[in-house]
Amino acid sequence: MRIRLVIFLLIIGFNLFAADNFSFRADRMSGSSAMGRETTILTGNAEVRSDSMLLRANRIEIQGADNEFIDCIGNVWGFDEKKNILFYTDRLRYDRHNKIARLEGNSTLEDKENEIVARGRFIEYDDENEIAIFQIAVRLFKDDMVCRSEYAIYNRNDKLLDLTGFPIVYKKNDEFHADRIRVDLDTDDVTMEGSVSGSITN
Repeated sequence: MRIRLVIFLLIIGFNLFAADNFSFRADRMSGSSAMGRETTILTGNAEVRSDSMLLRANRIEIQGADNEFIDCIGNVWGFDEKKNILFYTDRLRYDRHNKIARLEGNSTLEDKENEIVARGRFIEYDDENEIAIFQIAVRLFKDDMVCRSEYAIYNRNDKLLDLTGFPIVYKKNDEFHADRIRVDLDTDDVTMEGSVSGSITN
């Protein structure tokens, strides 16, 4: 039984490290190497490093023959070292091949390079195109500006934020409402469309 367990761990370990820039550690590890159902489960101080992405959680499940799907649960912390983006969430699903991360539950994304902090109940981050989609109770903070909505798209390359779903922007002592609001995060300019209203304090 011990010999079979050692062989199993060696097979799993080889498959993990055979992938490019992929490593892991945890207090405990279990899984299956059955063809088409390859799974590795890491529990207790689990950590996975893939390319420039570092992930930590209470439990991490790695799936697929090439370890392409990573599911993190409980106190999830992640950091994109290349782009200096930090995030926290209850659960994260990461597709290594398509470079797409989906954050579920109370989620926060910090773009340290652009000094932006954004929160929502669901965040999808497309690393290739550098676009983040936020849904439900969205909040974005930058300097003295606060943006609120139920849905938002953040284009990191163009530094543009599109807000829909009862969007509100607070800029210093000013307040803006509209059906759709676009914010240029480089200049802090605000563009509004549909049922526009607001208040400006001199």
